[in-house]
Amino acid sequence: MLKYTALILTALGLAAAIWLIGHTGFAQVADGVARIGILGFVVFMAWSGVCLTLLGAAWLAVAPGIDRTQLKIFAWARTTREGATDVLPFSQFGGLVIGARTAIAGGIRPALVYASLIADQTTELAGQLAFTVFGVAMLVAILASNGHGPDVLPMVLGGTGVLAAIMAGFAFAQRPVLKMAQGLAGRLLPGSIATMEALTGELDAIYRQRGRVILAFLLHLIAWVFAAFGAWVALTLMGFPLKVASVLALEALIFTLRTVAFAIPGGIGVQEAAYVLIGPIFGLSPSAALALSLVKRARDISIGIPAILAWQWGEWRSVRADAAGG
Repeated sequence: MLKYTALILTALGLAAAIWLIGHTGFAQVADGVARIGILGFVVFMAWSGVCLTLLGAAWLAVAPGIDRTQLKIFAWARTTREGATDVLPFSQFGGLVIGARTAIAGGIRPALVYASLIADQTTELAGQLAFTVFGVAMLVAILASNGHGPDVLPMVLGGTGVLAAIMAGFAFAQRPVLKMAQGLAGRLLPGSIATMEALTGELDAIYRQRGRVILAFLLHLIAWVFAAFGAWVALTLMGFPLKVASVLALEALIFTLRTVAFAIPGGIGVQEAAYVLIGPIFGLSPSAALALSLVKRARDISIGIPAILAWQWGEWRSVRADAAGG
């Protein structure tokens, strides 16, 4: 049922995105996309690669006992995680599972992978919320000064509230949920109770090292800003120069609305609609905003599909090796 729901949401989102592009003008949007050029697109992809490394470092920060030289494992796991979230027809949760499996395949013990993944997601949401506050403040200031543009403030404030609720729920419900899961596992699958105890122990050990948690939060905040700055780089290469602060604020709001719409695979349709509604407030025309969205989609596909194929190849080899050994 969940699979079919994800497929339906993907189809609806894709239809909405195509309608928006058609309503804005296919030729105008296509011209904007073409402006970045091959070299510019490679630069944009390289920028995203650095961002993925930052995200891997944030995950590593909440994985105590793992040497810094293992950063490549976490950066690769974060790449497959993002790739699955962006290009496969299921929600963000599928990406989390694939990212975890990638880290485990890299030799990180499972209990630490899952515990650090919980802490990493918590600090990521906290970093995003801080970045969102900046975006909302910029939006309020612009609307107060000129009063132009659609009345998007209620939508943005609502999205911010939902993001804050998600972060609070994720942060404060961790231990009760794990305790409940541990009790359920003990009744249904007695052999798994040790695994749940190990996971809870790893998570407690992570949160006792507050310096690492703070470092992860800061790295995530830097990564959010860095990713948003990448949009400014792309717009500049496309010949749509805007103030850096405006692009950062716009991207903060786009990121928030995509996160809130986590049930829609890749946020397809949501991202495009948000750009059309909010972009003009910051001086970005609808055609340029949609061109940027498509360039970002092309970047996601160009990174995500090879990453998922490489991950799948590794999974297949692992299964064959286990079969041969058995």
